[in-house]
Amino acid sequence: MPEVTMRPSARILLVDGEDRILLYRGLRMTDAAEHSWFTPGGGINDGESLNHAAARELREETGHSVRPEELGNVVAAAEGHWRHPDGRLFFSRESFFFLHGRELEVDDSGMEDHERSLIDGFRWWSLPELRATDEQVIPFGLVGLLERLLAGDIPDEPVTLPWHHPDLLV
Repeated sequence: MPEVTMRPSARILLVDGEDRILLYRGLRMTDAAEHSWFTPGGGINDGESLNHAAARELREETGHSVRPEELGNVVAAAEGHWRHPDGRLFFSRESFFFLHGRELEVDDSGMEDHERSLIDGFRWWSLPELRATDEQVIPFGLVGLLERLLAGDIPDEPVTLPWHHPDLLV
């Protein structure tokens, strides 16, 4: 069994006043696609709470600041293994927060160099656009979750979403 590095992350489902979600286009995020669309967010620092990590990542990746408590509870989670291009094996648990009705200009100047090397753009997606796309969108199950959240059905416990590296068996 190869050594596995644990990597929890906090991610944000950032939806504007027109019910569009912000997604970044990442290169080589999975083996299944040349690029994938994914939510803002990232790794949790040692000793950092999920809410604080999500607020920090939101600020770094969008330039938008919120107090950690504004994020509320985790609405969804996905977990599984993934392999870094250098061969290292990771196990991630991604926790998703829902932040609705925010109008903002995206300022990605706070991104780390590593993030910049993987991301080549962003866009705001409507539900019809997400339903119609044949591009890979992470997390899997985002459309159904977003429909539920936009209808005002905020889960009491996080919804479990499928992992986006289903073919990586450990």
